[in-house]
Amino acid sequence: MKLACLIIALSILFPINSLAHELPELGDVSQASITPHQERQLGLRIMRQIRADPSYMDDPEIASYLGNLGHKLIANSNEANANQLFEFFALDNPAINAFALPGGFMGFNSGLIIAAQSESELAAVMSHEIAHVTQKHLARMIAAQKYDLVKYIAALAVAIVASRADAQASQAVLVASQASMIQSKLDFTRNHEKEADRIGLSILLDAGFDPQGMAAFFERLQRAGRFHENGAPSYLRTHPITYERIADIQNRTREMPYRQVPDSLDFLLVRAKLRALQGNARDTVRQFKTRLTEKRYSNEAVERYGYIHALLRAKKYKQADAELTLLYQVLHSDPTASALTNHQLGKTVRIESKNVIAGAMIETLSARVKLTNGETAEAFNAYQTALKIYPQYRALIQGYAQALIENKKIETALEFITHKLQLIQNDAQLFSLQAQCYELLGDKMLKHRALAESYLLKGHYAGAVDQLKTALQNSNGNFYQLSSVEARLKQVEILREEADKAEK
Repeated sequence: MKLACLIIALSILFPINSLAHELPELGDVSQASITPHQERQLGLRIMRQIRADPSYMDDPEIASYLGNLGHKLIANSNEANANQLFEFFALDNPAINAFALPGGFMGFNSGLIIAAQSESELAAVMSHEIAHVTQKHLARMIAAQKYDLVKYIAALAVAIVASRADAQASQAVLVASQASMIQSKLDFTRNHEKEADRIGLSILLDAGFDPQGMAAFFERLQRAGRFHENGAPSYLRTHPITYERIADIQNRTREMPYRQVPDSLDFLLVRAKLRALQGNARDTVRQFKTRLTEKRYSNEAVERYGYIHALLRAKKYKQADAELTLLYQVLHSDPTASALTNHQLGKTVRIESKNVIAGAMIETLSARVKLTNGETAEAFNAYQTALKIYPQYRALIQGYAQALIENKKIETALEFITHKLQLIQNDAQLFSLQAQCYELLGDKMLKHRALAESYLLKGHYAGAVDQLKTALQNSNGNFYQLSSVEARLKQVEILREEADKAEK
């Protein structure tokens, strides 16, 4: 059976167990084995590898949506520790899968997001993964094992980043390096999954989503597994879903009142965008066009949004601009459409000489279309107007900054980026754009200082130290800037030492 490497990697974390054991009362034992700080450092180590791979979706809109959904679930949960950090990200992978890593990092394959038929279904999977973290399942399993953890984590990272390139080769890597460990990790899995179901369902309910979403998604995967040409879908193999578990979820939700929860606009748009990024560009354009022509859609505005993304991907820029006009006509003709139910902005955005209420993702797409067609003034107007309504929306911020740089408005870009970094200090991409500005202005010291902050946010402590040292070697004589870099270097060196200790 051909298995994607990510599936195999995660089957080591959450494999199928033939015997159901009771979860041990580890308590302080798990904490003694691996502290929250050590977990975070291990997670960062894996994420350094994942972020460097093309399958990692460094898309601020998709990441923002996943983060907002995840933190909505966490905020309404009594399970999460206030000190527990979470980071949600997407991988460009058609396999239906999701996974939790040490330190609160959670990955969601594009295939799973597309497969979710409602936001409640996606939230159900996310709640399940959050429960794995809050119940310290990884810490429990690590505490029970005596193998070399660092080597295991390194092998896991190699497997994840290799999954798209060559599944069979990745499988060989894991089989060779981890075969002796797999059998020793088969305990507690069924109980872990049942506990994650129970806690996840509670998180889902408290956040206001439809509790039926969990059973509906798992049951559909189970049915799909009967006809899947390569066996069960990935999620079934990495998170073994038995009929007993589905029945248990159904029993828990049977007496609950019906709760109709409309999907958010962002959920619909993210799915449409991901669909536009799948497969061959020409085929994707044809599929969207066919659905629009035959009116096979539940929301025309969302379908047109995805169609425009597909056209941009296929480099059909003029056609994308024409479709953008049609998209705004749809929004303008029906401002009470379901796509806008959750977006009462109270302001209008001037696009194509019409005042239309639209969402941040639509305005970001609009500016991008204008740029690709050489309509720079219109693009800048779209960015500036939308940023008044969404001043902290990262896709707009990054897009506008990049557009300013590409159009040689370097000083304007630097001023804009520096201002935004005072409000948003955890945006690695924004620091990279700031470094670009400094480089174009000939300020090598501040260029390397900005790159150091970008590296630091990605968990590259050694790289951040190197960048700060390089900054000092390119000192321009400004005493205050020099003192600031020296102080920052001392801080980052301490962080690197702590990370090295945590990994030992």
